[in-house]
Amino acid sequence: MNEGDRVRVERDGQRFEGVLLPSSTPDHLVVKLPSGYNVGIDRDDAAVDVLESDVYDVESAQDERSESSIEFDEELPTVSLISTGGTIASTVDYRTGAVTAQFDAEDVLRAVPDLAGLANYRGRVVANILSENMTPDVWQDLAEAIHEEIEAGADGVVVMHGTDTMQFSASAIAFMLDTPVPIVFTGSQRSADRPSSDNVMNAVSAVEAAKSDCAEVLICMHANESDDRCALHRGTRARKNHTSRRDAFETIGAEPLGEVDYESERHEITFRREYQQRGETELDLNPELERGVELVKFTPGAGPELLEAVSDAEGIVIEGTGLGHVNTDWIDHIEELVDSGTEIVMTSQCLDGRVCDRVYDTGRDLLDAGVIEGENMLPGTAKVKLMWALANTESVPERMRRPMAGEITERSVPVE
Repeated sequence: MNEGDRVRVERDGQRFEGVLLPSSTPDHLVVKLPSGYNVGIDRDDAAVDVLESDVYDVESAQDERSESSIEFDEELPTVSLISTGGTIASTVDYRTGAVTAQFDAEDVLRAVPDLAGLANYRGRVVANILSENMTPDVWQDLAEAIHEEIEAGADGVVVMHGTDTMQFSASAIAFMLDTPVPIVFTGSQRSADRPSSDNVMNAVSAVEAAKSDCAEVLICMHANESDDRCALHRGTRARKNHTSRRDAFETIGAEPLGEVDYESERHEITFRREYQQRGETELDLNPELERGVELVKFTPGAGPELLEAVSDAEGIVIEGTGLGHVNTDWIDHIEELVDSGTEIVMTSQCLDGRVCDRVYDTGRDLLDAGVIEGENMLPGTAKVKLMWALANTESVPERMRRPMAGEITERSVPVE
């Protein structure tokens, strides 16, 4: 039995058929199934039959994978690839059969040969984590790394990031960094070992966006379930709305800022709305963040003790109902917190629309209590912005009401 053989493995009443792959441990077999998924199987008490020998040359495939055809070309722009981990930079953990974040930025270049010829690349690793382990400390490291790359002459930056918390990180970078070049976050919903992986198309489209004239923080992911277009979402207005679809991200309240036509010969980019032009903004970094900010979600029957649990916070974002309301029992507690120096911002649980606390009595009472209206900011974005505002400005209410990076739109426009 050798790597590359087609095998049948039976263990504990289960049967698996596929191609035997290399394993990182002697205790496990790794089999690539016909579906494209890999499965890790404990060797103990496993019965293995070889169905066909040498159906796949594993060694040649690994050698081919390790070769990079990306060369420096003076006529091409320079794009910095910064890796933080996530599915787009993950490989198979042969102990469990699951994927784990292991690739650095240079591995991404080798794994996505389609990037060759699009730009000159610099690779850099800021973190090697799955996105649920993202922290404000990593946001700061990321902002400083992006600042250094742009200062060193990068014409654009692509950040490889896990999708689950990408919208938070994109918002953090948008508030911490004034940029004269595009900063594009991208990831993948499905790992590279799956036939339906979106990593190549997303990475290529992100590099094309990083070469564009849109000097903003963008999120580049599939626009639909097909492999034809990637959407370019403004980082502060995007939300992951599906657990597994490749087009999981949406721009809330409008169409995406633009899109990349992946099927066109030159991966043409179309923008639908105005954006910050390349070179219009001077590079500036303000990475300070206040960690003591909490996001509290109001639900029917929830008592004000939820606020008591976060009473030590410097700032609180409340995800209220409709126009931005909570149970009237909360109002006295909110007023006490505001009087003690806590900044409280009201947002809505609705996916679209503006907070307006001037329509009903409850809303007026909240305003009297000192609540800051969050306009139409997404709750997660509002939390990140409040973290930044508390650390960088003296007038937090004024800063929270005023748009900085497209997080607040001029008016709410229904999506047709």
